[in-house]
Amino acid sequence: MLVHAVALMMLLAGAPAAPPPDAPSAVAAGPATVTLWPRGAPGSEKRSGEPEIVENTYVRNVHSPSLTVFPTDPRHANGAAIIIVPGGGHRMLVFVNEGVGPAKALNRYGVTAFVLKYRLAREAGSTYAIDRDAAADLRRAVRWVRANAARYGVDPRRIGVMGFSAGGELVSLVADNPEPAKPSSADPLDAVSARPDFQVLVYPGPLGVPAQAAAAAAPPAFIAAGSLDACCAEPAVTLYEQLRKAGVSAELHMFADMDHGFNIAAHSESLSILHWPDRLADWLSDGGWLLPRPPTPAKPFKP
Repeated sequence: MLVHAVALMMLLAGAPAAPPPDAPSAVAAGPATVTLWPRGAPGSEKRSGEPEIVENTYVRNVHSPSLTVFPTDPRHANGAAIIIVPGGGHRMLVFVNEGVGPAKALNRYGVTAFVLKYRLAREAGSTYAIDRDAAADLRRAVRWVRANAARYGVDPRRIGVMGFSAGGELVSLVADNPEPAKPSSADPLDAVSARPDFQVLVYPGPLGVPAQAAAAAAPPAFIAAGSLDACCAEPAVTLYEQLRKAGVSAELHMFADMDHGFNIAAHSESLSILHWPDRLADWLSDGGWLLPRPPTPAKPFKP
């Protein structure tokens, strides 16, 4: 696993192309990490100063949720953005294989990527809850990217979320379920929509499957999993069926003889798995997510 991760990091290394003079300032500055709650995430204020723990390619002890920005080359950026939610069983974050790697793959398609570090509910000693704290981190991330879209050359109407395994649970909790009622807030970011425009679920875990049929308001979905995945093959099919029956546009890829955790599959001998990101790119293209959208017509003024 470590050898594969190191090889992946070497493969993804390389100097970024120099942006043109008219590139958005945040893109020209290169990758950066953004703290989602500068004053401390609700319920984590007393621990926000604790350092994260990095072990090989994994991250733990997240108390200050953040986004790591992976800008695409401005010369072929198309304005789409995807927030990536790594898995790890809510005990750790598989930050390289299910965060950095997919971000670089999306960059090749002209998509600006943001990798989320969220609070871990099943880590030893954790006081967090998946549906309360981790899901709140993803909602906050969607709001932040949408509110800051112009800084990154992003279309605020083409912001998707992409989750792997436990991260897929969070994506489904946020995308396929109504947002819980929240108290009034003086934070202007809370007024920004947290609904993603599209969702990508890669071997999503079972926790995110709604108790009832998915609401018709759920965004379009791309779902991928392995047929031998004892954990996540069935949730993937269930989510697809719920979305389909609710009239939501959805596409499902179940890869034969494949188990859990194929991520971007840089080490796979299976051609279909090696090229699953291309199937995602096809779906994004077919859905118009990689193309600029015409401006929303202004409503006529009525005195």
